[in-house]
Amino acid sequence: MPRTPEPEVIISGAGAAGLTLAIDLARRNVGFLLIDKAAEPFIGSRGKGIQPRSQEVFEDLGVIDRIVASGGEYPVQRYYTERGPVDRPAIEMPDPTPEEPYQIPLLVPQFLTERRLRERLAELGHAPLYGHELIGIDQDGDGVSARIATPSGERTMRAAYLVGADGGRSFVRKSLNIGFPGKTLGVRAVVADVRADGVSADAWHRWGQGMDTQVALCPLYGTDMFQYQAAVPFDVDIDVSAAGLTALFHERTGRTDIVVREVPWASVFEMNARLADTYRVGRVFLAGDAAHVHPPTGGQGLNTSVQDAYNLGWKLAAVLDGAPISLLDSYQQERRPVAEAVLGLTERLLEAAKDRYTSRGREVSQLDLGYVDSPLTLPTPHRDKGPLAGERAPDAPVTGAGGLGTRLFSLFRGPHWTLLGHESDRTAAPAARKGLHIHTTGPRGDLTDPGGHLRDAYGLAAGQWVLIRPDGYIAAIAATADLHTVEAHLDTVGSW
Repeated sequence: MPRTPEPEVIISGAGAAGLTLAIDLARRNVGFLLIDKAAEPFIGSRGKGIQPRSQEVFEDLGVIDRIVASGGEYPVQRYYTERGPVDRPAIEMPDPTPEEPYQIPLLVPQFLTERRLRERLAELGHAPLYGHELIGIDQDGDGVSARIATPSGERTMRAAYLVGADGGRSFVRKSLNIGFPGKTLGVRAVVADVRADGVSADAWHRWGQGMDTQVALCPLYGTDMFQYQAAVPFDVDIDVSAAGLTALFHERTGRTDIVVREVPWASVFEMNARLADTYRVGRVFLAGDAAHVHPPTGGQGLNTSVQDAYNLGWKLAAVLDGAPISLLDSYQQERRPVAEAVLGLTERLLEAAKDRYTSRGREVSQLDLGYVDSPLTLPTPHRDKGPLAGERAPDAPVTGAGGLGTRLFSLFRGPHWTLLGHESDRTAAPAARKGLHIHTTGPRGDLTDPGGHLRDAYGLAAGQWVLIRPDGYIAAIAATADLHTVEAHLDTVGSW
């Protein structure tokens, strides 16, 4: 373990949540240590769905183009019936809109998503430390002491905060005696990455009806592999060798022309739905699967984990830079209800999948999740149209003062707050402050809205302002006369 200055944050777990948090802290110049007890990065495809809201997050973090290039859109589902194959869409595929430029979930193997995140982290000058296991936690009013087993021996590191992003069997959660109530869902499954002969990569192939006969092969774009999926009995040892998976496939389909020839990764697991009693004890936080686990139906797990980290990162950075420590209370207040809702959704989708035909719509996109009831959200005056404070901030095409086109998401990109004024006098804006970018349309404004997309996306009248949080949610909507409430809010939550 290199001799580095004491970090401000220690992150245990270098999966999607830990990597996302590390990237966000790195771009905010927050010192951190990212460790993982595994000897090397995860090699499986497990969490392969990247939902539209996560794509927006990855755009802000500067990695979306590489993630898009690493996978593809979900293929058609091909069901093999007694009457022959039937093709059905796996998901609804609406066209992008100015307000929602990402509409379609992407299929990207988890190991490729995490590889792209590590590449982005390396660009920011950091890397995970593998083979470094967190084995002890002690905290006091000033910080956290973490005992870490490294290849060269045990070492104790001190930090202001520690985040456990260390998976469903989280050492951090267990060390803090945080309850993890929930239930097993009566489904045991094998998921494996395989190379197979005799099957095409143009469809997600599905055989059988009912959990005891189903088996599927989903192409993993960006690779030459398929994800092998099957529910399996609880009381049987499952042979996950190439020969064993081939035999199970032949037993369920009667097809001997398809043969598994290589299995780079496989997992046999019981599906659970569990939610941590709390996401925080003092200076220690849980994120990702350490805080919530649910069935893989709907492609929600990795995405919920990424957004946990995206929510927590800016708050840790703000508090470390002087914002009130009470800001950190909002992490659990905002993210735990989201995880609770996701648990319900994935259980419903699992029940549907137990039959046969499944298709997913907007409910899995995570675009409609928000924080309307958050203490960080100023109450919204009555509105006949447009989003409420606490909801996701829409995108919109606009034109800069020099006549060049841009997008609101481009203006939001980065670790800052954004205040947008519609048809507002720039001189009425609050005084400049650290961490706040101000843009206006109207007299002496730096933007124009020739197509009315900004106005329509936000449902704004002339003279109204919208405050956008660093994580892309609306914190407040106010008239010019009420901008003092926005300034007071920034003093409370931190524009740092």
